[in-house]
Amino acid sequence: MKKSTILHLRFPFSFFLLPIFLFASAVTKGVNSDYWILTFIVLHFLIYPASNGYNSYFDKDEGSIGGLKHPPKVSKGLYHVSLFMDGLAVGLAFSISWAFAIMVFIYGLASKAYSHPTIRLKRMPVTGWLIAGLFQGYFTVMMAILGTTGEGWGVLLDAKYQLSGLLASLMLFGSYPMTQIYQHEEDRSRGDITLSIKLGIMGTFYFTAFIFSLATAGFVYFFMEFYQLFTAEIYLLALSPVLFYFSYWFFRAKKDMSSASYDMTMKLNWISAICLNGFFIWLHFS
Repeated sequence: MKKSTILHLRFPFSFFLLPIFLFASAVTKGVNSDYWILTFIVLHFLIYPASNGYNSYFDKDEGSIGGLKHPPKVSKGLYHVSLFMDGLAVGLAFSISWAFAIMVFIYGLASKAYSHPTIRLKRMPVTGWLIAGLFQGYFTVMMAILGTTGEGWGVLLDAKYQLSGLLASLMLFGSYPMTQIYQHEEDRSRGDITLSIKLGIMGTFYFTAFIFSLATAGFVYFFMEFYQLFTAEIYLLALSPVLFYFSYWFFRAKKDMSSASYDMTMKLNWISAICLNGFFIWLHFS
């Protein structure tokens, strides 16, 4: 396997998606520890990296991409490795349940549609945003619940689980345009019109602030409804570094648009992931 292939799989980027899995497992009843480990491996070491590699192969980015500031040229091997990892993920998922395996397979298909030239959701600003947010949020929460419990579809009807999935998607609806904010020039050169391009740099900041406000209110309601006021207070405390950094970046971008850069975006991703992962780990053991 070439070094470029390993780099394009972007394993560290899975850390940014980990809060969704930890949130799902924290609120789920009847988690099987063996299934938890296997589900974690399927998602973060197979499905997510395979998706990264597959999309990188078709994008052939020359500028910075999420988790990779200087992406090397892609090779045909990246395409084959990503498909192999997808197949391995589905096979391992079957060892838990057929329902989980089907969801893993569907997620793989949806992730490929984002960059494949036949469909290329990346060229559809609203549709691409909706599908990415729904699959990386709501669908992943449902997938994680099935995987960590080994249960069938019926378990997903729980109102608590449904609200968890919707809140996860709402959070991603806000964060997703921010991940595109530094790629405007390269996306335009390929004919990819992302939601962030439609919104503009400052419009992306305003949009994210609005959606995140809704998501925060939703999470506060969720924790007060299913847990207690103290849980909601700890959640807000955990989010405070994210708010401070976002505010600092917002005012900096108003003065200098060039600060809407890869480095600033990755710092926001790291701060958000560390804070949310820490909170959901605390929630799991509280």
